[in-house]
Amino acid sequence: MNNQDLIPHLFREEYRKIVAVLCRRFGFEQMETAEDIASQTFLAAAQTWSLNGIPKNPVAWLYNVAKNNAKNYLQRDHLFTTKIAPEIKQTSTAAYENEIDLSPQNISDSQLQMMFAICHPAIPPEAQVGLSLRILCGFGIDEIADAFLSNRETITKRLFRAREKLRDANISIALPPPAEIDNRLDTVLATLYLLFSEGYYSASQDTTLRRDLCLEAMRLCYMLVENDATNKPPVNALLSLMCFHASRFEARISENGEQVLYNEQDTTLWNQDLIRKGAWYLKCATTGDHISRYHLEASIAYWYTQKEDTTEKWDHMLQLHNRLLQIAYSPIAALNRTYAFSKVYGKVSAIKEAEKLKLEGNHFYFTLLGELYTGIDDIKTNNYYQQALQLAKTHPEQQLIRKKIDQLPS
Repeated sequence: MNNQDLIPHLFREEYRKIVAVLCRRFGFEQMETAEDIASQTFLAAAQTWSLNGIPKNPVAWLYNVAKNNAKNYLQRDHLFTTKIAPEIKQTSTAAYENEIDLSPQNISDSQLQMMFAICHPAIPPEAQVGLSLRILCGFGIDEIADAFLSNRETITKRLFRAREKLRDANISIALPPPAEIDNRLDTVLATLYLLFSEGYYSASQDTTLRRDLCLEAMRLCYMLVENDATNKPPVNALLSLMCFHASRFEARISENGEQVLYNEQDTTLWNQDLIRKGAWYLKCATTGDHISRYHLEASIAYWYTQKEDTTEKWDHMLQLHNRLLQIAYSPIAALNRTYAFSKVYGKVSAIKEAEKLKLEGNHFYFTLLGELYTGIDDIKTNNYYQQALQLAKTHPEQQLIRKKIDQLPS
């Protein structure tokens, strides 16, 4: 890998680790400083490596420069020498170096603690996801703006306000006490779920699936599973759900980048290893009595990985959908339940169920009605697809609906 390719790769992998450790060391009040030091480290790499070549151990080089940058900042900055140095009783240069611990264990601990700090209820969900993408995943401002269909200025302001709230609330970068883990974990899981959904149901104008967002959500969820304090049934259930969804990545998008509906997917492209992992984490999630929305959604996703199109399969899924609506109702969940309902009781009965929802502003609603009326009333089918086309916001969605319209009898 040449210098031009290596630095962006290392930035994505190592920037977040350096920032997490430095934020844990400095606190949220100096988050921008932590980001600046990490950015300066990679700038130095770009300048030095282009002249002297890539070092034998690029990661160790980055960590060493980051430590030195942090040490120099601590030494020359009056704020740190008056407020932090007395507390940690720094008496030598070695003390500075020891404080910047970039060992694998400290990196993991720092990222986990940062996850809980960022997902504090003091800031809104969108800001939690934005900060997670920036601090925990190493995404640039432009990448985050693209994920949210926003612009650089809006995202910059959103992240600034989120940082201010974390500072004002004096949020500590640490795992909550054991008695509070479960309550705070709900917010962390909701953030990871939203992050995965941002990728899986990408709102980008030209992208149906943002795998990078999905994989980052899975990585962070795996960190929770690996830690004894956070390895709880809902965490395993969410990771199971992600594995099942990720198993169909290759089949969900065509070679032309078009979205492929479930019943048209090439099942040979489904990743059986991820399906097995999903089943394993779902089994791990069933150790307690509490059933979360992630348990039910993971169970539904499991049945979607079963290739046989049987009444038994859809009956199981319908029952799971019914339970999901009881504990976590949402319009989309109700819409998904209607699709399963149609597989069990037929299109005519499902149309009655769908029309009760009255989701006039949702293009998925009209797309489903179009599918249900196919073969029953082609005029209504066309009308519903046309309404869906007007509401669809992304090019892949519009492309899929136009394809359905073109397939209707003339």
